[in-house]
Order: sequence, then structure tokens, then C-alpha cells
Amino acid sequence: MEREEWDRRYAGDELLWRAEPNMFLVEQTADLEPGTALDIACGEGRNAVWLAERGWKATGVDFSAVALAKARHLAAARGVEVEWIEADVRTWVPPASFDLVVLMYVQLPSAERHSVYRAFAGAVAPAGHLLVVGHDTENLASGIGGPQHPDVLFSAADVVDDIEGSGLLVERAQQVRRPVATDDGEVDALDALVRALRPPA
Repeated sequence: MEREEWDRRYAGDELLWRAEPNMFLVEQTADLEPGTALDIACGEGRNAVWLAERGWKATGVDFSAVALAKARHLAAARGVEVEWIEADVRTWVPPASFDLVVLMYVQLPSAERHSVYRAFAGAVAPAGHLLVVGHDTENLASGIGGPQHPDVLFSAADVVDDIEGSGLLVERAQQVRRPVATDDGEVDALDALVRALRPPA
């Protein structure tokens, strides 16, 4: 979807997504010392705000001005500062490297995903981490929710291929399950997760 479509989705006073951070972000950053963090396609800012609450100097980037307005409101309500940048992550170039680069559920066609993920892998500082989480290819048939277009889904192996040659060492690459509450009880969505480290200089 393009900017205008996301603006329409984010319209309204209520959050489109929950205010709580993604469970895999919490899990995968538990052992990391806070530093600088970049949240790509941050939406309403829940993950960037959570990182800021835990001492990270966080930056959130998204092309939806409507989403970023909600992100600023959430940050103010939580009493934290986050740098918010309105930009299209397909063309935006980070001005610096970051200790943590997060891409959570960034929905791009496979051709665009390859170049975008490779570019942001390059924004990881020495001793820093890249964390990618998104709807797994198998979620369409065996999971729940998420986009229904196969070309914006991917596997952990796809992400590993995307960042090959970036100098990052893959620490974890696997399909993971995310519980989703439904009227019929809890059902697992299938996500792809990749965590990678750039070795210290």
C-alpha cells in the first residue's frame, strides 16, 4: 500500500495497532545494552516508544504523517522523547549508523524488500544488531491474519539472502509463532524472525 492508503488506515483517534510493543522485540532486545535504535516503518510508534522507555535513543521513520502524529502523542503520553522522521523507507538514507535497526512487519514486494533490507543492514553499527520480524510465507495457508498477497510475505531464509554480503553475522533465523486472540480462542500466526550482529570493529 502507498502513503495515502496507510493515512486512511491510520485515521481516527484510536490506535490501529496495540500500544504494547511487539513480543519479539521485547524478547530479542532483552540482552542488549541500550544505545541508538532505528525503527523502520514505525507506524504509530509503539516499538520506538517502548525502546525509548528502556533507555534507547530511538528514531522512528514512516511515510504516514497520520501515523507519526499518533506516535508523537503516544511518546508524549509516556513521557519519552523519540525522533520522528516522515520519509519513505524505500528511498530514505539513514544519516548515521545505529546500534539497533528494527524492521517489524514492513510489507514490501519481494524486489523492493531485497534492496531495502540490504540498505538498512548497512546502517547497523559495529557491535550492533539488525532485527527483522514479518509475516511468514506459510502464514497465508497455516496461520492467521496478515496480508493476503504472497509477494509481501517472506521466510527467514529470504531475509538471510537479502542481507548476504552486508557483513552481518546471523544469530537467529527461524519461523516463530505469535498467539492471536480470536472469538474461537487463541490461534497462532506464523512470523519470520532474523536477528543478526555486526562484529565489533
